[in-house]
Amino acid sequence: MVDATLHLEYCPLYCECDWTSWSVSCSDLQLLPAFHPRTAEVYISEDKTLRGLDRHSFYNHPRMSHIELRSLRKLFSIHPEAFKDLPQLQYLMLNGNGLRSIQPFAFNESRLEEVDLSETRVTTLPSMGLGAVEKFQAKNTWGLKQLPPLAAFLHLQSAELTFPSHCCGLWKLKRWRGRFGRHTITQQEEFLHNSSLQTFANPYHHFLCRDRFRPPALWPNEGPYLVDLPTEPPEEAFDYALCSDPLAHQRAVACVPEPDALNPCEDVMSQGFLRVAVWAVSLLAILANLLVLVVLLTSHRRLSITRFLICHLAFADFCMGVYLLLIAAVDIYTRSHYYKHAIAWQTGAGCQLAGTLSIFSCELSVYTLTAITLQRWHAIYFAMSPERRLRLRHAAAAMLGGWLLCLTLALLPLVGVSSYQRVSICLPMDVETAAARVYVVLVLTFNILAFAVVVACYLHIYCMVHNPLHQSSRHDASMAQRMAVLIFTNFLCVAPISFYGLSALHRPLITITDSKVLLVLFFPLNSCTQPFLYALLTRAFQWDAAAMLSRIGLWRPQAPLC
Repeated sequence: MVDATLHLEYCPLYCECDWTSWSVSCSDLQLLPAFHPRTAEVYISEDKTLRGLDRHSFYNHPRMSHIELRSLRKLFSIHPEAFKDLPQLQYLMLNGNGLRSIQPFAFNESRLEEVDLSETRVTTLPSMGLGAVEKFQAKNTWGLKQLPPLAAFLHLQSAELTFPSHCCGLWKLKRWRGRFGRHTITQQEEFLHNSSLQTFANPYHHFLCRDRFRPPALWPNEGPYLVDLPTEPPEEAFDYALCSDPLAHQRAVACVPEPDALNPCEDVMSQGFLRVAVWAVSLLAILANLLVLVVLLTSHRRLSITRFLICHLAFADFCMGVYLLLIAAVDIYTRSHYYKHAIAWQTGAGCQLAGTLSIFSCELSVYTLTAITLQRWHAIYFAMSPERRLRLRHAAAAMLGGWLLCLTLALLPLVGVSSYQRVSICLPMDVETAAARVYVVLVLTFNILAFAVVVACYLHIYCMVHNPLHQSSRHDASMAQRMAVLIFTNFLCVAPISFYGLSALHRPLITITDSKVLLVLFFPLNSCTQPFLYALLTRAFQWDAAAMLSRIGLWRPQAPLC
């Protein structure tokens, strides 16, 4: 609140005044003082009591051009009219404050050229009053996950932000380079009606090229406001070269941090064929594995160890299908404007869930396939030793341990060991910290060791099956062959992912754009093929499916089912 009792001819208490430049510097204030009407610059810092800027906090200061409120940890809010009637205000520094919100009309009548909101808790910015800003800073402002419409930054030349994806959006901004005049909205309509500029861009659209201008429209829910309109003809004011120049963003807005190799300026699915493939793969994985689960869990046959393990494998592959479906849905929703939603998605619960599903399903699938391999090896190796036969309780104990292990690996990035937030496809590709690198090495080593166990077991099975002195049944041999196809299909899919992950520890051999091809075409391929290899194409499963259809009256067998 302004203390109107202070004498204007004296420097305010707890302040230092330089009447040469008409600047005032204050600290440890109890109240926001009244400044001399000719004050041009105000600096307030290290204050622990100021909680907000009320209406007309800087009233009647026509010469004030610079306001800096720094490290005011309890400054939480700004009234919409706090900076009203400051026609010369150009520099507003609010960095290091506890500021949480800025009202929609706080900058409405200002001509700000530089704004700094670094290290604040601001979550939204007003969509008006930023049109003259040339330099904008919001470093370490982690709550600001989405910027206003691009047209709000009409004159922006440089930006220092927190998230790289915001720069992707600002690089789309095409700037007017002429002189601008100020008009009210009614003047805008008359201006457009009487001038040759009949197709001025909609404030909610990017400033597009000559053949794509659109009629004006009011910004919704913002009320009356002032807008800037060019005083020059569009042929003189608009830089048409920016429209077709592929390097236009390098000259349009200088923005940091620039997108890196893990977060390029592209959609979640950057290529058209991937957008189609991810839907096909996800739906096939979900439907095929769901069918396997329904048929096996409703079967009246005795639950064998193999069927028990196959149920776990189908569930793991079903989870992989759900993960891909989440990625595909986000891609459709954010298509062509992912930069607007990148931070909200990658730091939100949806991406955390998707990443957890991907790691859990992948590792559970690898673990279950390894368990299936060991079970078949044990059955063949001890074929003539019934007393050493595995029981269902043994398999249940092994799968309980597998679930705990896979859940632990999937949940570790949620507690700070690596992160699912680095990339749009929500995989743990963070290798910046030692713990993150150890995590990636641990996961990939687990997959490689599982592959080694599978190879060793099937080499031994092959030798036993072809050894005439070893007593193994023909059924065991044929099952081992089918399982070999299943296992090697799975690890042929996992191998490229493991290779890419290990290479990423030092220097990625392919970009994140290319890695999405691996994600869609190789990583989940086993989730689509395994239901056919271990269930849908086998006679036993077909009998179970026929029995289920018979029980619900959808199919009548010609002969009794065994």
